[in-house]
Amino acid sequence: MSVSSYFSSDYAEARDKFTAAAQDAGADLERFDNPAAGPDGIALSTDVAWLGPRDAERVLVTMSGTHGAEGFCGSGVQVGWFRTGRANRLAAGTALLQIHGINPFGFAWLRRTTEENIDLNRNFVDFDRPLPVNDGYEKYRDLICPADWSDEVAARTTAEIDRLIEELPPMTMQSAISSGQYSDPNGVFFGGKGPSWSRRTLETVMDKYLRGAKRVAIIDYHTGLGPRGFGERIGDGTRGVPGWDRAQEWWGDVTSSDDGSSTSARLTGTNLEAFVRGLPQAEVTSIALEFGTQPLDKVLLALRADNWLHAHGDLSSAQGKAIKAQARDAFYQDADDWKQMIWSRGIDTQEIALARLAD
Repeated sequence: MSVSSYFSSDYAEARDKFTAAAQDAGADLERFDNPAAGPDGIALSTDVAWLGPRDAERVLVTMSGTHGAEGFCGSGVQVGWFRTGRANRLAAGTALLQIHGINPFGFAWLRRTTEENIDLNRNFVDFDRPLPVNDGYEKYRDLICPADWSDEVAARTTAEIDRLIEELPPMTMQSAISSGQYSDPNGVFFGGKGPSWSRRTLETVMDKYLRGAKRVAIIDYHTGLGPRGFGERIGDGTRGVPGWDRAQEWWGDVTSSDDGSSTSARLTGTNLEAFVRGLPQAEVTSIALEFGTQPLDKVLLALRADNWLHAHGDLSSAQGKAIKAQARDAFYQDADDWKQMIWSRGIDTQEIALARLAD
């Protein structure tokens, strides 16, 4: 079976492939139904597969679809992990937890965000405390998220953003756009005003499946940053943080958005932080595995256009269809060589995690 066959062309196909592969591998499946509607009325769900002893103290967790449209990548590795039999090669006392499509709305609609327009990877903050303030977003909001969209607007705003990226200190503009903001519900990288459905679902999964675990490794699959097909291992925190230091010991090439070594800006409210907080009894070692697709300016343009479309545009129009195709290409490269690079880096990363869990 070819590597490309593990990947899918849309959310519904990905979910069907995942559940079928999990069942064939003998995994226990649980489905969490999302109340939002999918394209053409298809049902949406997060699907969870557990393989191994239910009282396992060591667990490898893989997750796809944190940023919906990025879900094709992680889903392909998850399906292939079952199909090739690798999922059944678990050491004694070790289990596998695969979380598929944690943001099913975004996966199905080719959006990074949830049905609430929330960036799930900015949503894990304490909403009972004052929310983080992104001064850069406030300053450049009209440039980042213009009220009108056309080829001329796209070209003009992209040129101005590129100019600011060059003139301002490193990561200043990328942080203004992508680090997270909590003031504009219709804007990009919105962290929310409260927990999203996807956050609540992930917290339920953590509590149900990982409460007895003592050592947990987490690999959260993402796309859109860095060189095409390269998988950057981004740790949680930076040097001196136990989980980050342990991840660096395991994989040897872990970067940090906190110290500037990553292609990602420093983020607030991530799901990797949530695992650490939510599993105080466990030693948690986690990374985001980020695969490049297109140059950063094209990726930012695609997500800004998609944000405008869902806030102001018409999905059924020719412009709307073109923007959705642009968003898909920014987060999923439907090419055999790209899929092979994702697969090779993904299985290597997961095999290292399982070996170190068993130490």
